Amino acid sequence: MQDVLKKKSMEKRILAPRDSRKTVGNINVPNPRMVCRNVNVYYDDKQAIRNVSIDIGSNEVLAMIGPSGCGKSTFLRCLNRMNDTIESCRVSGQIFFDSSNIYDSSVDVVPLRAQIGMVFQKPNPFPKSIYENVSWAPKIHGLVESKADADEIVETSLHKAGLWDEVKDRLDQPGTGLSGGQQQRLCIARAIAVSPEVILMDEPCSALDPIATAKIEDLIDELRKQYTIVIVTHSMQQASRVSQRTAFFHLGDLIEVGATGAVFTKPSHQLTEDYITGRYG
Repeated sequence: MQDVLKKKSMEKRILAPRDSRKTVGNINVPNPRMVCRNVNVYYDDKQAIRNVSIDIGSNEVLAMIGPSGCGKSTFLRCLNRMNDTIESCRVSGQIFFDSSNIYDSSVDVVPLRAQIGMVFQKPNPFPKSIYENVSWAPKIHGLVESKADADEIVETSLHKAGLWDEVKDRLDQPGTGLSGGQQQRLCIARAIAVSPEVILMDEPCSALDPIATAKIEDLIDELRKQYTIVIVTHSMQQASRVSQRTAFFHLGDLIEVGATGAVFTKPSHQLTEDYITGRYG
């Protein structure tokens, strides 16, 4: 009987009216790299993100967690306008980067996506050599004037991605021939080759084994010294290991945001506690 009452109580909290779901915690940070205000996302008539406001700090890892379908990946794709590629998607609100609203009609998304790079859930190297995977984007963006420039960018990027020692003797071989974990690090090298300021990661370890996952997590910690990183993850253990701040999403709402240690050990919202303790999700 007690279990039934607990379940009904939990369902009542989960189905609370929308207007009662105000974000708990401080959305502001002292030195924001990106500022998001009142962001809404619609797929045709269906609203996927509701009035989300949050700052993303410089040189921090912000983890976004929540059950499947809660909107965290949708929100992540708003940060470099990847949702523009979906015809039915409409975004409102403001997202500032370098003091400019990235959704202003004057913004060119090509250089924007170089400054705010993205690493996807499944490794997706180009069907080219390891060398070309890393050097292609810098060439497109006019960052390469000579073979020496390309060589330096490739070596530096692969070093930063922790992959150089493993591939330096086979740069002319296909990137698709690498292991899954190596392919994901190659994709990270490809993202940082154009000198971004922010790196977005959408469940970058979901297709990897524990050893490859540990390497990616170590890499994230190292990259934070130079870049701002936003990561979507279903692994709460991973979020607790790699991030400084955590944002919890539920049914399109940003429920709670705060220092990772506080969110996981002493959440302020009942929905956050229910999710972290495994009562749903």
